[in-house]
Amino acid sequence: MKYALVLVGMLCVLFSAMGQTITLIDPTTSEPIKDATVSSEFPPAFEISNSKGQVDISAFVDSDKITISSFGYQTIEISYASLIEAGPILKLNLSNLNLNEVVISGSRWARDSDETPSKIISISPKSIEFQNPQTAADLLGISGKVYIQKSQQGGGSPMIRGFATNRLLYSVDRVRMNSAIFRGGNIQNVLNLDPFTMEHTEVFFGPGSVIYGSDAIGGVMSFKTLTPKLSLDDETLVSGNAVTRFSSANKEKTGHFDLNLGWKKWASVTSVSYWDYDDLRQGKNGPDDYLKSVYVQRIGIEDVVLTQDDPLLQVPSAYSQLNLMQKVRFKPSQKWDFQYGFHYSETSSYGRYDRHNRMRDGLPRYAEWDYGPQKWMMNNLSISHFTKNGLFDQMSIRIAQQRFEESRIDRSLNKPTRSTQEEMVDAFSANLDFTKVLDSHNTLIYGAEYVINKVNSTGFTTDITDGTMEEGPARYPESTWNSFGVFINEEHYFNKKVNLKAGLRYNIFGLNADFDTRFYDFPFSEAKSTNSSLTGSLGAVWRPSETWVFSGNFGTAFRAPNVDDMGKVFDSEPGAVTIPNPDLEAEYAYNLDLGFAKKFGNFAKFDLTGYYTILNNALVRRDYLLNGQDSILYQGELSQVQAMQNAAQARVYGLQAGIEVQLTSKLTFNSDINFQRGEEELDDGTTSPSRHAAPTFGVSRLTYAFKKLQVQFYAQYQGERSFDKLPEEEKGKDEIYAKDSNGNNYAPAWHTLNLKASYSLFDFLKVNAGLENITDQRYRPYSSGISGAGRNWVLSLKASF
Repeated sequence: MKYALVLVGMLCVLFSAMGQTITLIDPTTSEPIKDATVSSEFPPAFEISNSKGQVDISAFVDSDKITISSFGYQTIEISYASLIEAGPILKLNLSNLNLNEVVISGSRWARDSDETPSKIISISPKSIEFQNPQTAADLLGISGKVYIQKSQQGGGSPMIRGFATNRLLYSVDRVRMNSAIFRGGNIQNVLNLDPFTMEHTEVFFGPGSVIYGSDAIGGVMSFKTLTPKLSLDDETLVSGNAVTRFSSANKEKTGHFDLNLGWKKWASVTSVSYWDYDDLRQGKNGPDDYLKSVYVQRIGIEDVVLTQDDPLLQVPSAYSQLNLMQKVRFKPSQKWDFQYGFHYSETSSYGRYDRHNRMRDGLPRYAEWDYGPQKWMMNNLSISHFTKNGLFDQMSIRIAQQRFEESRIDRSLNKPTRSTQEEMVDAFSANLDFTKVLDSHNTLIYGAEYVINKVNSTGFTTDITDGTMEEGPARYPESTWNSFGVFINEEHYFNKKVNLKAGLRYNIFGLNADFDTRFYDFPFSEAKSTNSSLTGSLGAVWRPSETWVFSGNFGTAFRAPNVDDMGKVFDSEPGAVTIPNPDLEAEYAYNLDLGFAKKFGNFAKFDLTGYYTILNNALVRRDYLLNGQDSILYQGELSQVQAMQNAAQARVYGLQAGIEVQLTSKLTFNSDINFQRGEEELDDGTTSPSRHAAPTFGVSRLTYAFKKLQVQFYAQYQGERSFDKLPEEEKGKDEIYAKDSNGNNYAPAWHTLNLKASYSLFDFLKVNAGLENITDQRYRPYSSGISGAGRNWVLSLKASF
């Protein structure tokens, strides 16, 4: 009898253990669904399915609401007891029409999007795989809600709700990527990220300073890279992908490989990606103003201006890039999760194409204007602890070190002196986040963040005729930028239909800089500043039924002046030079969002969001005096002195709309369109359109999916920006705009028609093919210095195991 009881007890333990793992599968193919998210708020828990579709649900015991979400499938909300009763295999029904999905960027913890007052969108790994974006900037562009500006092929500067560059925040694995030299002009740092390694990508629209601190004015782009997956049985989990891709417009040659090894407590993921791009070919049909007939080549001891054999080629725009990633995970129990990540990215040197288009006296102004290799490295240690005590239910610690390296090289035509400026930033950050479920109606999220950036900048000149080098002016002073912030968020659920979210953040920030006065006679040799800010947000969501969601949110945000604002010297435009200004304060944004989403049965969904943002104390470039003089000699040219100043107010307002229609069980139509307008004050008190408020833009897609085949026909488009509606600082940029009938610069409207398809040849091998810009349009996105690709064949093969 004793042995029988022992046997029964062992069987109960075994069945209980087996019941802690479920497997998610596709209802039509019976294939496992990997990277699905499983989350719960009470108790707080979050898991992602592995390559076998398996999820350990032992952390979800007693939960009344577990949300299971994956792109292309209906979101399921189910209790733990019902999930156990349903058995170890769970089929997710196909559907794209969800009013809610799991999002993280709004609070750094998993939440249902229909309970979040702010607008947040996700870009799924399946969309990334199908669309085949060449860069992380292109990845953001496929959302249809983020506008991408490019000054060269090796770049991409996102614009969100009329803001860009250092008024947007980049987060990688929940670590702040913005550095102290993120500038107001277009930045290319998103290029450092690898689209092949994205597990989740989210865009948080509007102020995000409560959670993310400085810079999160227009929005937050949150990138979550591959998490090492553990094995949930006795076998070693081995999975991975190998991808190769070719594109005709720039003769792209790309290769990627990632490998996941998982055991019960340890796991690792390794990723290697390499891209090689030739000069980009633009389309045949469009403005002749975008054609470039000549380029400069150094032959012997002289610069020679050569005529291009093919004026559609944009020379120079070629570049290559290498990305490496290594992650290790240790999960000794359900209470602890340790993860370490190493990231490295390096590009080749590449030409800044818009500067190569500048002319002077009928000839190219520059013989050289290149960015040197752009490098980024990050070491990131995160520790998550799950327990129930008086202070928290979840705790997250993140400690990260990043290094950014970039440089600029330029030389005027027929001049022997090459100027080089090199920048290196070491960034260190520590984050401590807590979540505490007070009761079934209240959840508290709070934490602290410390960031310090050390900036090292050098400059030198080289005589290319004899190789002699001399020290020259640096772009930035030797400086340190630091920030410390604490925040608290409270989420209150009145009932299942209404919830309220409120948050506050207090931030202290400071900057110390030592200026080199050997090259410029600055009236100061050092600058020190310390300041603080208080920001907050208040929002609510009302769900009157399962088919309606209404939301509203008021939020504030700030941007602390950084080293680029306060201390740089550079040529902002022909005949103007920007110099340091140590007397800067933070700028503040005030934003109101109102939105709703409506689901019509199981065949349609519509969402609309309106927003209005005011930016006070805005940091803008204005005319300035240096030692009483309004002009100085800079690189041999008499240039107007300018500096960043708190001298303006800006306003941005707009609408974001989206629609999805399930035409048949296999055919889906969806469309996103964005309208935005912005204006900022000028020096004379008049107003000008905001530079980073893009023209109306959007994307419309018609998708057919059946078993192993997916085909999509889609159009991307942008409205016109006439000369009268161009920002004042853009009107004189002859090198990037087309000419209207009056000979004035403007940005023409454009559209592209595109066709893409994917087919699974075998369970382990998928082929993707596409024909982009079918009608071979010659177009240039607003404010960009390089045209988009002409007609472009794309072919990729992906092997998964």
